Amino acid sequence: MLEASHNDELLPIPGKRYFTIGEVSELCGVKPHVLRYWEQEFPQLNPVKRRGNRRYYQRQDVLMIRQIRTLLYEQGFTIGGARQRLSGDEARADNLQYRQLIRQVIVELEDILTVLKK
Repeated sequence: MLEASHNDELLPIPGKRYFTIGEVSELCGVKPHVLRYWEQEFPQLNPVKRRGNRRYYQRQDVLMIRQIRTLLYEQGFTIGGARQRLSGDEARADNLQYRQLIRQVIVELEDILTVLKK
């Protein structure tokens, strides 16, 4: 999921449940206004909003932001290209999960068939 290229230079993600936009900005090396813009451009990025429209990011949001940062700043993708790449990655992961589930069901059905034949 996450390209490792320059992300070792970034701070490690603390074991907290929620992060403010300022904390995420420091963790990901991206300014807060850029994070707000990316929220509009990437549907995968959807922080929890609480009182006063304050944003609270979770660990998976921070990882997604780091991945977006890598695609845009280090690999040279455009916003549209990065959005498409992330959507494709999700579709491939879903497809893989479905195939694994189908294989598991087939194995279980074959086991049931074996028991029934006895």
